[in-house]
Amino acid sequence: MTAATRHDPAADRPAISLAAWRGARLLCPACGIGRLFGRYLKPVADCAACGEPMGHVRSDDAAPWLTILIVGHIVVPLLLMVEQVTDWPLWVPMTLWPAVAMALMLAVLPRAKGLLMGIIWAARAPGSEPD
Repeated sequence: MTAATRHDPAADRPAISLAAWRGARLLCPACGIGRLFGRYLKPVADCAACGEPMGHVRSDDAAPWLTILIVGHIVVPLLLMVEQVTDWPLWVPMTLWPAVAMALMLAVLPRAKGLLMGIIWAARAPGSEPD
């Protein structure tokens, strides 16, 4: 096989930005059609649409870190603004703000993990490819 006819697997991969966008939408970073997770945070072993293996791509602690960063930058300014203009009894903010933070965390965490998995997969980061 000559160099001109050799298949380049990197040419088949979308740009990192597109793979990240697909992952953030909880879709396969390779095709953008199949689901990235079988359950809440459990990646599928292989994409149902294109067959790309996804089970080996791990975001480890980066997804919770990114989630905390995003949620903290939303909740804390909102909390400070609302607390300046309201005179609620103490139990209201002590109930409201943890509930708001928890709801945002549950909504953002899978998207953060998908985004990072898309980046890791597209970049062929070390440790993400099967042995």
